[in-house]
Amino acid sequence: MRKLLVLITLLIIGVVSSNAQVAPDKYWVQFTDKNNTPYSIERPEEFLSERSIQRREKYGVALDEKDIPVNPSYIEAVKNAGATILHPSKWLNGVTIETYDVSVLKTIENLPFVKKTRALQDEPLKQMLKQESFLNEINVESTVAVEALRGHYGSAATQIELLNGVSLHEMGYQGEGIWIGICDSGYEGADFHDAFQNMRDENRLLGTRDFVYKNGIVYSDHHHGTACLGLMAGYIPNIYVGTAPKASYFLCRTENVNSENVIEEYNWVSAAEYMDSLGIDMISTSLGYIGFDDPESSHAYSDFDGETCVITIGSEIASSRGILCVAAAGNEGDTKFPYVGAPGDGRNVLTVGGVKADGEKTSFSSIGPTYDGRIKPDVMAFAYAVTVASPGNNFYEGNGTSFAAPSVAGMIACYWQAKKDFSERKIRETVIKSADNFSTPNNEYGYGIPDFGRALGMLNLEDCDIFDEKSLFSVFPNPSNGVVELKLNNHEKVTVLVYDMMGKILYNSDNHNDGVMGANAFLSDLKGGTYFINVIGGEFSQMGKLIKY
Repeated sequence: MRKLLVLITLLIIGVVSSNAQVAPDKYWVQFTDKNNTPYSIERPEEFLSERSIQRREKYGVALDEKDIPVNPSYIEAVKNAGATILHPSKWLNGVTIETYDVSVLKTIENLPFVKKTRALQDEPLKQMLKQESFLNEINVESTVAVEALRGHYGSAATQIELLNGVSLHEMGYQGEGIWIGICDSGYEGADFHDAFQNMRDENRLLGTRDFVYKNGIVYSDHHHGTACLGLMAGYIPNIYVGTAPKASYFLCRTENVNSENVIEEYNWVSAAEYMDSLGIDMISTSLGYIGFDDPESSHAYSDFDGETCVITIGSEIASSRGILCVAAAGNEGDTKFPYVGAPGDGRNVLTVGGVKADGEKTSFSSIGPTYDGRIKPDVMAFAYAVTVASPGNNFYEGNGTSFAAPSVAGMIACYWQAKKDFSERKIRETVIKSADNFSTPNNEYGYGIPDFGRALGMLNLEDCDIFDEKSLFSVFPNPSNGVVELKLNNHEKVTVLVYDMMGKILYNSDNHNDGVMGANAFLSDLKGGTYFINVIGGEFSQMGKLIKY
């Protein structure tokens, strides 16, 4: 059987345990605190770029302890114990290490600021299990005359047409000024492919970094990342033009194609932190985690609750920093475990499933709900017989939600260019609201295929039901047929009232000790109908409408 990168390789991570394996001779070291660190949130310029700081200021994101780097003295002590340092994570407050000596590990475990360690398995078994990845390589010469029949976009026309994104390009919104980070396996051939010559000429390749091999080169091992990059950055007029041909890109390798282990989730978090510090606006991830080479490390369905898997935790923290995370839903829809894996289960991750050119869902596109009952995927995009860039200056056709996610991410970059004052949350919610199944979402098709032309027009409608950034609260998803989340914006003490269409009070948080959490549970349990929510905070009051199906 050929070794193939799992297009949206669904993996999974178990609950952190001192005995769990994460990769042979590789370990996660969890620290207890960040005491006595030389860094301070009062001096963010020491660990964040000016662009990163500006993003936080622009969208009202306050710095907190998670932004402070891991205490360097802790890392030095681990190194002095005899371990090789791989990648620290300030968000998770720990570091991945490598050691072949059990006594070194014991020394580290006895350090007073080490909470626990976790081993990270690493055996070359993964590539045997993904015939269902639906990769169907058909080489297509980039000079094939028939491609010109598709016009400016060439063989990349279907994905942008399905998303109604051509109008944004024609208006000049092609992703310029938006920084997109990609986490993938490898970008073989991307350093020479004609599809990226324009990006290179205009210095829009921001940089690369390998989180799998220390000091490694990302242009090796596999071309999965090349394919995903091309769907956004590709630019050969009349041959192949991606959805965000003027955006800027940073390429990270976090996925090891030779194995499937928990360490890859930690790699992703470290990469996301690094890109956050650079000032990245978005992260596109065509990877996913469900099962590992070590079965004991594999995720259970109960892990997909939006807050358990390491990569999902990292995605949610990235979102809280104003970064929009887009992830592929996965290709497990017709398997015994058809559900979206991590990080697609994230509450604030825009998870993308796959459809054919006619809009019909592909059989392999993974489905929801998440373990806690939320609808997934969020939106859908082209994933069947997609033409993508490959090494040797060629293209091939392939299937997978890996290709749907970057197509949507690229269009979001164009959309965000048009409305730079919109936060990550508002962009995500508006894109979802533009989709063709928004009124009747389900766990096969999500909210449907986004219409970016419609989304751009919606911004000027007073009745688009997108809450203003200064609102007391927002409700999402809305409409909903399941879990509802009420988010307060900069107000700690409020009263929440819920009314039916007749004006009868159904819920009053003053009568419940659990406040907003109680309101969320009440709203999630409501039957189909239209309801009104009134949030009162101090001298301010806001009324909003919720539709349940």
